[in-house]
Amino acid sequence: MFEHSTKVRVRYGETDQMGYMYYGNYAEFYEVGRVEMLRSLGLTYSGMEESGIMMPVLEMNCKYLKPALYDEEITINVIMDKMPGIKIHFRYELFNEKSELINTGSTLLVFVNMKTTRPCLPSQEFLDKLKPFFE
Repeated sequence: MFEHSTKVRVRYGETDQMGYMYYGNYAEFYEVGRVEMLRSLGLTYSGMEESGIMMPVLEMNCKYLKPALYDEEITINVIMDKMPGIKIHFRYELFNEKSELINTGSTLLVFVNMKTTRPCLPSQEFLDKLKPFFE
């Protein structure tokens, strides 16, 4: 299992009139968590795209438990339970400044060869960087 945390502050433009983060913005927080998780391994989306692989989202699930509030620092925990194959699954747990669980979610992405637009396996470099966490 591989787990990574990052923090993001809720900005004014991400909230509604009640000061709650707009529900659609949780997907962006998930993406920030995913990108930072991969970056922590020395991997980037741009590097993958340069090598000819993209990772579109196939599915997203989101459960709202408590609102994220304006100017709160949110901790985004991203969990990868198993080694990816053609698909890669991420789970998310978002916590507020009081360490209360406020949101859970998951995304399923697929590795796609940009030339053929067909599903493919991730690069060996990608797999090699993740392998130590799943042995």
